[in-house]
Amino acid sequence: MNVHTTRRPPPRMTEAFEHPAGSVAVKTPGGATQWKGKLLHIHIAPAASYEMEELQQAKCVAGRGIVGDRYYEGTGTYSPKPDVREITLIEQEALDALARNDPPLQNGPITLEPRDHRRNLTVIGVPLNLLVGRRFRVGDVILRGGRLNFPCRYLEELLGLPLFLPLYNRSGLNCAIERGGVIRPGDVIELIEQ
Repeated sequence: MNVHTTRRPPPRMTEAFEHPAGSVAVKTPGGATQWKGKLLHIHIAPAASYEMEELQQAKCVAGRGIVGDRYYEGTGTYSPKPDVREITLIEQEALDALARNDPPLQNGPITLEPRDHRRNLTVIGVPLNLLVGRRFRVGDVILRGGRLNFPCRYLEELLGLPLFLPLYNRSGLNCAIERGGVIRPGDVIELIEQ
């Protein structure tokens, strides 16, 4: 049963390439280009603070987000604040580094499962920090990197883990969906030539 049956207007999103970070980066050539990554996990939550649910496929809608997710519905913690967050990604490599206590910014290793980090997509082999202002493909869906995601104290409070410093500069990427479609774990992720 869905307890959130009231229909809200779509959240106000900032266009990815109009975000201050994206607008500068889109005009700047460079960055890594010879990579090919993979989608490992898809997660959504119907509202703020709800547990993330893993999906085996997800419908992505341009200008909105993932059907059923809190930011698609406008019920996320940060929904009232216009931003580019139609879909969010994080690198598996960052989670692996936390588990190794690398760098040693906390008292020891932290195991953060893909359902815990509150990002929609967990990816591997994708240099997210270099994709601000870039277009890339996840399966048949095309995303635009808008801005880097920063760790927040809210996540620390929700999980009871000291994550702010260990995730600084590797907390993922907020994106806009340029062309929607269905994504599935195992989909190839690659840069689209600018």
